[in-house]
Amino acid sequence: MITYEYPFNERIRTLLRLEDLFEKTAYFMQLEGAQEHHVALVTLFEILEVAGRADLKLDLIQELERQRQTLLAYRNNPDISEEALSGALYEIEHASAALLGMTGKMGQYLRENEWLMSIKSRAAIPGGVCEFDLPSYHYWLHHAPERRREALGGWVRPLLPLRDGLAIVLRLLRASGRPEHHVAKGGVFQMMLGGSAAQMVRVSLRLQVPHIPEISANKYALNIRFTRPENEGRPRHVDSDVDFDMVFCNL
Repeated sequence: MITYEYPFNERIRTLLRLEDLFEKTAYFMQLEGAQEHHVALVTLFEILEVAGRADLKLDLIQELERQRQTLLAYRNNPDISEEALSGALYEIEHASAALLGMTGKMGQYLRENEWLMSIKSRAAIPGGVCEFDLPSYHYWLHHAPERRREALGGWVRPLLPLRDGLAIVLRLLRASGRPEHHVAKGGVFQMMLGGSAAQMVRVSLRLQVPHIPEISANKYALNIRFTRPENEGRPRHVDSDVDFDMVFCNL
């Protein structure tokens, strides 16, 4: 199955973007090539920009506390595993404590590093990090992979509480709904939501089905138009019926 997620608000959109960026940074950091480590660093700069929302940390702390209170209500419930419940509570409490331990503006330690900010400003220019533009960065890229990886780890590590907190919130969000089977007649599906409190919709199709959902939604209506990639990847509307599963997620 391949799943497409569509957030209904800016808060969830920001969390999904950060999740994607943290995953890419971790992937490229574990490799050894200089070019892969360059991508990891540039992606870290993207994290810095996306995480710049002043209330992001507070949002996560408040949501984790809300989920903690919800889980506490299941104490002594015979249908709930005490071991699993304790593990979930510990994970949430640990993530909250780590977020509370993050002082100052998000990523301020990176902004205070003049060398990194010089790379960041040049990286925004097409071809702006050539060796003649940033000879010191060119030198750094020729360090041993272990040394570069250690430096990258040091720059990423203070942001990991943010990664861990949003991972818990998104995991709970994705698990909050139940999939329902639907059919898009003639490749089009519409549903009135009537002011639904859903925060995200997940649309899943079999990987063998070459259809792509183009989703537009708000709390009042959901519209899905299925397309098929043609030559050079340009989408073309699907006229046939399309089977898919859909989940509305809300914390």
